[in-house]
Amino acid sequence: MNLTLEALQILDTIDRKGSFAAAAVALDRVPSALTYSVRKLEEDLDVLLFDRRGHRAKLTTAGLELLTEGRHLLQAAQELERRVKRTATGWEVELRIVVDSIISFESLLPLINAFDQENVGTRLRISHETLSGVWEALLHDRADLVIGAPYNVPDSMRMSGGFQTRPLGSIEWVFAVAPGHPLQAATEPLTASVIQQYRAIAVGDSGRVLPSITSGLLSGQDTLTVPSIPAKLQAQLNGLGCGHLPRWLAAPYLASGALIEKKTVEAKPSDRTQIAWRTPAVGKCLKWFIGRLSDPATQRALLGSPAGSPAPVLPHLASIDHA
Repeated sequence: MNLTLEALQILDTIDRKGSFAAAAVALDRVPSALTYSVRKLEEDLDVLLFDRRGHRAKLTTAGLELLTEGRHLLQAAQELERRVKRTATGWEVELRIVVDSIISFESLLPLINAFDQENVGTRLRISHETLSGVWEALLHDRADLVIGAPYNVPDSMRMSGGFQTRPLGSIEWVFAVAPGHPLQAATEPLTASVIQQYRAIAVGDSGRVLPSITSGLLSGQDTLTVPSIPAKLQAQLNGLGCGHLPRWLAAPYLASGALIEKKTVEAKPSDRTQIAWRTPAVGKCLKWFIGRLSDPATQRALLGSPAGSPAPVLPHLASIDHA
């Protein structure tokens, strides 16, 4: 059987142009060559592919089935050709980016749009992890780049080497409760012993192998563990518990009265975050993102800081806690 990509291309062009003559012009071939190729394919397959009784070349049922499936092969071949060319020029076929759940996907959209303007064809695969799960994705080669990784790098990551980090910025937290929560009327600043009496809302660590990062939760405190920062916000808005939220995320709810800010004796320090990637960084796409993520404006957008306001930088490593 002589079913080739060239034969499928001929069938596709004839169907789109409506005639053998028009297809021959489009393919820069003589009509007799196309007629021969189609007849040879029909003989090899032992089926009639075109109904030639009218003025327009019309596919038979068998021909339509062949072309429908054949177009998938043509598209796959074209994509393979593009991928080979991208690889030869240093652009990756795909870049896997894992983002800590503290970073909203919406804040990534301008960055993705800017990358699209490069028109290089690299596919982006973006997923969310939380706390040690971010490091785990890098350690187990499920990510080429991580954004918003906690500063307290797990010991196994430090020992493994093979990755590089760069500061991203800091996130300011606010302790908040919903109106009607018992802590709303409690005397400020709240002590740890008072807070401990009420359920905390915490974002679960998505790591499966590395030790979980849970510092910040009070010993013996009841906890409702949720899958993401947006879920934590909703739980606290519904009065299901208390805890810290990124100030930028809580701000509109604090302004409207849907959340109440409470001062605490031990204020949660601003968490420093970073980006990390496997070394050496050889791909042009990875280098492009590393460069853009070093831009202060991009960092502020990702971390929710107001435009023109530098995110605070702490002199010492901050403990990581999404509670």
